[in-house]
Amino acid sequence: MRISTRARYGLRLMLDLALKHGKGPIFLKEVSRSQEISEKYLGQIIMPLKAAGLVKSYRGAHGGYTLQRDPDKITLREIVTTLEGDLNLVECVGDPSSCERFAKCVTQQVWCDVARAVSGTLEATTLADLVQRHHQRGESLASYAI
Repeated sequence: MRISTRARYGLRLMLDLALKHGKGPIFLKEVSRSQEISEKYLGQIIMPLKAAGLVKSYRGAHGGYTLQRDPDKITLREIVTTLEGDLNLVECVGDPSSCERFAKCVTQQVWCDVARAVSGTLEATTLADLVQRHHQRGESLASYAI
């Protein structure tokens, strides 16, 4: 299993917004510069995050983006599933009817357990947790990597 660049960059974008939460809208250009991610690519990533109600956009000279909710109310699972979709490693975990061998498969339970573990970890971790980890490390805003 691999988390895509899109999801990793999406987490970096959301962490950037969380670190600046309460300080007004942030331009994607700022995130692009600090994270060395193409502004065009960030523009593609932010659309589904906005549609999912995770970010809010503001127009005009003082426009930009902010988190829609407080960082402690946004889980990593929400972000990753918005950008990745289903987190199941194999199709039968989400749709047992997709596999003819489902009823007698001994590995299916393993895949269910892995899916639950991944989902549970992402659900239990919020943006506020990442902000706290960031501050505990004493890192500058531009020095984090996901």
